[in-house]
Amino acid sequence: MNASHISFVARLTLALRAFWRILQDGRFADELQRLEQSRPVTPAPAPAPLRETLPESALQLLALLQQEGRFIDFLQEDVNSYSDAEIGGAARVVHAGCHKVVQDYLRIEPVRSEAEGARLTLAAGFDAAAVRLTGNVVGQAPFTGTLMHRGWRVAEITLPKLAEGHDARVLAPAEVAL
Repeated sequence: MNASHISFVARLTLALRAFWRILQDGRFADELQRLEQSRPVTPAPAPAPLRETLPESALQLLALLQQEGRFIDFLQEDVNSYSDAEIGGAARVVHAGCHKVVQDYLRIEPVRSEAEGARLTLAAGFDAAAVRLTGNVVGQAPFTGTLMHRGWRVAEITLPKLAEGHDARVLAPAEVAL
């Protein structure tokens, strides 16, 4: 059986059993070595090409979240000395500003269209980047389970163009009152 059809836990268990048997049984080790040497070597698949990331876009989004919602200020604040009511009040202001930024510059949609709590089946070849399996994950697809969270994906980004020479690393300029 191809190792890709065996679950990770089953492969780990098999590896540990084989390890101890190789140490204890010389004939088994010899046979395993012959098998390994006679197996045709197939090249590993080429890694997926890395996409160029645009850190300026991420920094620009953080700057907008700071500008509208004081997001960085909130995250940098040590909230341990504040009451839950004070934190809740601040969170409402941060939430409103950050919500505005998301609404203005991103179109976000659910990854899955089903309602949370719905039973669904994931066929072989499902997009593992878009769906995370949790709980007792054993074997191969199809998997049947309960949708706990629909997930989110960005369908469209409409960030404004940065001015020439703008330093995107400055999320919020220092303010000096005169």
